[in-house]
Amino acid sequence: MPETPGAAPRELDEHAVSATLRRLAKQPAPPWLHEEVARRMAERLQIIKLQPQRIIDWWSFLGAGSALLDAAYPQAERIAVEPGAALVERSRAAGRKPWWSPRRLRGSPVVMEEAQELPGGMQLVWANMMLHAMREPPAVMARWERVLAADGFVMFSCFGPDTLRELRDLYARLGWPAPMAEFVDMHDLGDMLVQAGFADPVMDQETLTLSWADAPALLGELRTLGGNASPARFDGLRTPRWRAVLERELQALAGPDGRLSMRFEIAYGHAFKAAPRMRAGEPTTVSLDDMRALVKSGRRAGA
Repeated sequence: MPETPGAAPRELDEHAVSATLRRLAKQPAPPWLHEEVARRMAERLQIIKLQPQRIIDWWSFLGAGSALLDAAYPQAERIAVEPGAALVERSRAAGRKPWWSPRRLRGSPVVMEEAQELPGGMQLVWANMMLHAMREPPAVMARWERVLAADGFVMFSCFGPDTLRELRDLYARLGWPAPMAEFVDMHDLGDMLVQAGFADPVMDQETLTLSWADAPALLGELRTLGGNASPARFDGLRTPRWRAVLERELQALAGPDGRLSMRFEIAYGHAFKAAPRMRAGEPTTVSLDDMRALVKSGRRAGA
């Protein structure tokens, strides 16, 4: 995809991301944290008056929002977009409803691979906990803007820069390479939305603090959330001795109750696609779907 002007690509190893996604596709269920963030994000749908009839669920399986979207918009057509073949199959399997399900009467959701040409005229792009895995978020946002109708909106969440700050500080103190790639600040994400053609983006963030009984439990859950995609990470595999050092250093961070705690910054964003604007004396092309949406909303193309 072309790079959006003014936004340098993140330092992210896309091959590491792909390997992580193939591993996560084999999990029995989406990560618990993704499910919790999806639930919190779905609560924000209540402030949106538009009732979308066509939805794209970006990175549907790991985003863990399909049931929430089906409950919020039971009559809507939902397209699940997945980043690879393994997750396409997982999404298709998850979308197969039992014979007694009312949703089965409408058939399973359409599942498409992210690399395919996606249909336009959508009214909602839902993207839960996936943008932090993208090397070029502006290019992804520009693609969201292209598939949306003029009255459509995007709603997304992702990790923010303060995520796992305790683990970053520990690695830095030990002189080790970073344990993860850097995440994008929510204010920068808002600027990217405007660059991509969205109007009046609303950004918000919250910090969730999770705790574990011990270091092995912590590391086990972190593995279900992803992997280290920093290009500056350790080369090759680590030894059991290194793992023992890591667990000992982590355990030293335990609180008075003996439990280990880590912060996760979650950034939320939503924005509507800006109405097409015409410059005097210049021809402007507006799609039929966009024109219909503008007529319904009572807006003019140049307003």
